[in-house]
Amino acid sequence: MFDFRRDSTGDGDLFPSLTGTASHLRVRRGSDVRTVDGAPEDTADSRAEDFIGSAVSELKLRFFLGTLFLLLAMVVGRTVAIQATRGAEYSQRAENNRIRTERVPSERGIIYDRRSRPLTMNVPNFTMLLTPIDLPRTPQARRDLLARLSGIIATPPADIENRLKVRSQAQADPVVVADNLTHDQAVLIAIEAAHTPGLSLSNGLRREYPEGRTVPSLSHVIGYPGRINPREAEILKSRGYGPDDAVGLTGLERTYEQALRGVYGFRRVELDARAELKRSVSEDSGTPGQNLVLAIDLDLQRQAEAALRDGLAKVNRRRGAVVVIDPRDGAIRALVSWPAYDDNSFAQGVKAADLARLNSDPDRPLYPRAVAGQLPAGSTFKLAVGAGAIDSGLVKPTTSFVSSGGLQVGRWFFPDWKAGGHGVTNLTKAIAESVNTYFYTIGGGFGDFAGMGPDMIVSYASRFGMGSKLGIDLPNEQTGLLPTREWKKTAKNEAWYVGDTYNISIGQGGILVTPLQIAAMTSVFANGGTLFQPRVVDTVIKANGQRQRQEPVVISKQVVSAAAISAVRQGMRAAVTVGSARSLADVPVAVAAKTGTAQWHSERLPHAWFTSFAPYDQPELVVTVIIEEGGEGSQAAAPVAKSILNWYFGAAGKPARS
Repeated sequence: MFDFRRDSTGDGDLFPSLTGTASHLRVRRGSDVRTVDGAPEDTADSRAEDFIGSAVSELKLRFFLGTLFLLLAMVVGRTVAIQATRGAEYSQRAENNRIRTERVPSERGIIYDRRSRPLTMNVPNFTMLLTPIDLPRTPQARRDLLARLSGIIATPPADIENRLKVRSQAQADPVVVADNLTHDQAVLIAIEAAHTPGLSLSNGLRREYPEGRTVPSLSHVIGYPGRINPREAEILKSRGYGPDDAVGLTGLERTYEQALRGVYGFRRVELDARAELKRSVSEDSGTPGQNLVLAIDLDLQRQAEAALRDGLAKVNRRRGAVVVIDPRDGAIRALVSWPAYDDNSFAQGVKAADLARLNSDPDRPLYPRAVAGQLPAGSTFKLAVGAGAIDSGLVKPTTSFVSSGGLQVGRWFFPDWKAGGHGVTNLTKAIAESVNTYFYTIGGGFGDFAGMGPDMIVSYASRFGMGSKLGIDLPNEQTGLLPTREWKKTAKNEAWYVGDTYNISIGQGGILVTPLQIAAMTSVFANGGTLFQPRVVDTVIKANGQRQRQEPVVISKQVVSAAAISAVRQGMRAAVTVGSARSLADVPVAVAAKTGTAQWHSERLPHAWFTSFAPYDQPELVVTVIIEEGGEGSQAAAPVAKSILNWYFGAAGKPARS
């Protein structure tokens, strides 16, 4: 091993100069010291001199260098492997930290009534967002930030943290922590965001319903949007939805979600090392949502709601519904479910206490009973039974039976509502006076007369739209129930008896219908035999202004024969002139109607039904009313329909709302 050291006579440099004296540099090999020219210098002083380095064996040096080379090779190899296999991924991550894509919500479409009056509005909405990847990394700094934000938005820090944890897989995406902020809150958030990476304030839009407080029954029709839940977010991810997006939850807001939502845009922005915006790289504003024009008339909706509430108050009841349809095309002119609620409370973020109150209310104000309520039909069902008997040829309009107060079958008695009966009765009188005996006979037969039987009754009822969904453009529509032999065997493990047939012949015995189904059936008699699919939306206006009318959909062109339609119509007209609906005889136009009193509980009042159309010769309006536990249809429900018809047609007998 060679060792270099300074000569004590040198000037302190290891190599004084390339031309320096050779004697100034001495070389030691082991204990032998020589000058550069090889002359030995064996002195005691030379053995005592300090060495610059430590003596290392050649074998150890080689081992050390080999190990160092191997480690270096491993590092280089791993780097090359990562670059080859995941280089693109890490490059994209780095790019994402510098360039971010922000989604730009489109403006939600507006909903108008048929006279172009807005039923929805988009109003400014301040939202606080946190981007997890940009928040403070140290636990204490993070706690301090959340504590400050908690004081501004009045939300516990733990709730904010939980909100962030839900979105732990998308660290670079902003998380909505609070919205519907007040102006004062927004100002404080903006000040905090100016020096806090990861905190931002968004000034977006939210829904507002201008008639939500004055005509709350519209809430069941229009509905409201709300924050998407995680399950739906995953399902709708492929359609461009984000985890914090609003989505229609009920009503038209849900049915027409895709049209109202439009197409979201995007904005690519460049951030600096502090995650602060440097510049906007590119932007696509997206496409605004489409507007909807309804068939509903706001004034008629308001009047129908007021009439129903007044009718409920008069009989001291709280639940009911009104359906108003144009029988010429199935357009819904008014749709009232009561009680109702203000959809603004949901659009602004319903409070837990308010939601609990609504859900616990026994009258179920969130329930759209006009389309979802399933109730026994009572005597309104007789219209379908009578039409089926005529259409099948079982009876003629002039066929008569004697009503003496009821039918005795063995030990069972099936009564008329009128003591002593109605005397000789044909279809017209049976409908006008709602004679049970007539419908018992044509439905289940009596003596030598063979009736329709349960299968034929159910078949004709289904032709009129009962027992299935009609397809209205609203969620939560229900089917009702048309009981059969098989149903009774399965549901009750009982055989079917003639008494069951008698019961369903008058709309009892397990028959369940929705108010919408009774209105649709009535429309068939009003328009001469066509069953239309009910619809709420009349026109869709696209972003470019193009108007697309929703054409009427015919479910059945001719449900029953014209003769059957005519016979039932005459009976409905007679109900107003001489029968159970005489209270409507002074409406400015000729009205046809049918009352109904549907028993459903042995200790509670029956449901009150009334269904009608007008004018009789050229119908343009069907009005159907149900008051739950209202008692007699002629006393509780008929006044509600009369109030609506009087308002609509006016004192001169002309349509007030053509």
